[in-house]
Amino acid sequence: MFVSGHVTAHVTAHNSRQTFLLEETLAERNKTTIYDVAEKAGVSRQTVSRVLNNRQDVSDETRTRVKKIMDELSYHPSAIAQSLSRQKTYLFGVVISGLKYIGPSRTLNGITNKAQELGYGLLLKEIESGDNVKPVFQWFDAHQVDGIIWAVSEIGDNRSWLVDYLPSINIPIIFLTMGNRENVNYVSVDNYYGAKIATEHLISLGKKNIGHISGPIDWWEARQRKQGWQDALIAAGFTPKEEHCTMGNWSSASGEQAICELLVSYPEMDAVFVGNDQMAQSALRVALMRGLRIPEDLAVIGFDNLLESAYLYPSLSTIFQDLQLSGALAVQKLSDMIQARIENKSSLVSPTIIKPILVVRESTVRTA
Repeated sequence: MFVSGHVTAHVTAHNSRQTFLLEETLAERNKTTIYDVAEKAGVSRQTVSRVLNNRQDVSDETRTRVKKIMDELSYHPSAIAQSLSRQKTYLFGVVISGLKYIGPSRTLNGITNKAQELGYGLLLKEIESGDNVKPVFQWFDAHQVDGIIWAVSEIGDNRSWLVDYLPSINIPIIFLTMGNRENVNYVSVDNYYGAKIATEHLISLGKKNIGHISGPIDWWEARQRKQGWQDALIAAGFTPKEEHCTMGNWSSASGEQAICELLVSYPEMDAVFVGNDQMAQSALRVALMRGLRIPEDLAVIGFDNLLESAYLYPSLSTIFQDLQLSGALAVQKLSDMIQARIENKSSLVSPTIIKPILVVRESTVRTA
């Protein structure tokens, strides 16, 4: 009797469970789906999905219409669908410009190596400084990248779009080579500090007339390096003047022209801090051709630490900025931001500043 009662109870429970499952299945079948929304709104299912994920490649008119239909049909996406939309694609977008320059090329090398280590593929977009950025973000959004590394140098007002457009971007993004901004994640070399220690090094050698060849002054890096040179001189009791500096465009050819101009406008110059190694190499060459002793008559220091700078004669003193490390840190930080987003954790804005290093060679200190 006990066994019979147990079986009866089990059958009853089983039938109740079947009834519940049937009711639940019917409810699910009667539930509004993404296809219902798409049909009534007159758009594709993919368009509805883009609206749900706040994608940028949907017009405002379509977005408004789709959301209105969702409200009318009381459509709510399932938690499973929402979690799937947050899965990684293991793709990073990288925006870069000026690959003809050594700095951006070294940065890209660091990005590539670290991305490969972490298992990410890269989609690369090269743009000009003044290009409209909106199509770039729409393209990356359409390709569902996990995050974006903005490795375009800050030139002129090419970051002015950050104020109005950045808040609308629904993709984690990190910047390289830029000045301090609130609520923006970035990795940057401390160009000001590098220029300051370069100039202080020349002052420590007893040099009293220190000139400067800057890069294009609309570049943020060039302005920072010039400011570091000026402030180091002022702190030591010297007065930098406009005729004590001139400008190149980062190229060796411009460095040759710049040093020739500076030797005329500042004839008493006994040392020069040059904005990058390429221009500094030309400064060395011109000085030697004019019979100047290096470093006795003219000490020369650059910025970058290019591989060939150690093998010049005399070898070039310089400031080492680790741009490969900069690129690698950007990848790591972006990966961390993406993971935090997947786990619904807050991601703190924490800019990373890399301190450059003084490298002393024969162009400022004779070793023999």
